[in-house]
Amino acid sequence: WNSKQQLVKPPEPDSDYINNQLSLIKTKINKAFLMLQVKDESFTVIDVFKSFRGEKIAKEYNTIEYFELFLNKLKKLIGIDIGKATWMKFEYVKRHVQSFIKWQYKSKDYPLKDLKLQFLSDFEFYLKTEKQIGQITINKIIQRLRKPIKIAIAEGFLDRDPFMLYKSKTVRTQVVFLSPEELQQFEDYEFSQPRLRFIKDLFVFCCYTGLPYNELMNLEQKHIIKGFDGNLWIQIKREKTSKELSIPIL
Repeated sequence: WNSKQQLVKPPEPDSDYINNQLSLIKTKINKAFLMLQVKDESFTVIDVFKSFRGEKIAKEYNTIEYFELFLNKLKKLIGIDIGKATWMKFEYVKRHVQSFIKWQYKSKDYPLKDLKLQFLSDFEFYLKTEKQIGQITINKIIQRLRKPIKIAIAEGFLDRDPFMLYKSKTVRTQVVFLSPEELQQFEDYEFSQPRLRFIKDLFVFCCYTGLPYNELMNLEQKHIIKGFDGNLWIQIKREKTSKELSIPIL
């Protein structure tokens, strides 16, 4: 073996055949390397080897590119497993991530495989300083961002969770509620403006029924039925969870 020329030396009887085979292999490897270069995508030595062997190379996605694929799949589930509002919340998160990548990296997208914990820390800083968003909302945004990332791991596009060590910041909120006396005082108060009277009625109705805002605004006559006890009940599907709500009308 001639290590300098990478050839089999005579008097090896099959030297010509082996050298021809080695030359053919080298040509195929160079071709595989060239084809990957033409695609203008990042690749590794393992990808060159897989291409040489004729194996399929897994596509490497960018973050926004993959997020949009996730959104397209999610959109088809509207009215089946999720409500439109849920899809819009994820779309809202994608727009924030997109604007952050443009602000931080001066680019339209960012390689999915390059995501690290620092990306999330910088994203959180951006939301606080540039977008003036509160911590509770930021926690929700990051929670929703992690959903497509976990799917990317499950589908083999990521080896591990880049945000595994992230811990959301705890926010202590004080819940303010009306006492029965305050609610009665509010209920008895007469507003001069019809619009405020209507809003008051909606608010009081929510207090007595516990009906969520979205379901209150979607409430129609058809949702009021006669129950098993002979009394009237509100029966409506929760938009957020698609679960049935059954509330007695006192």
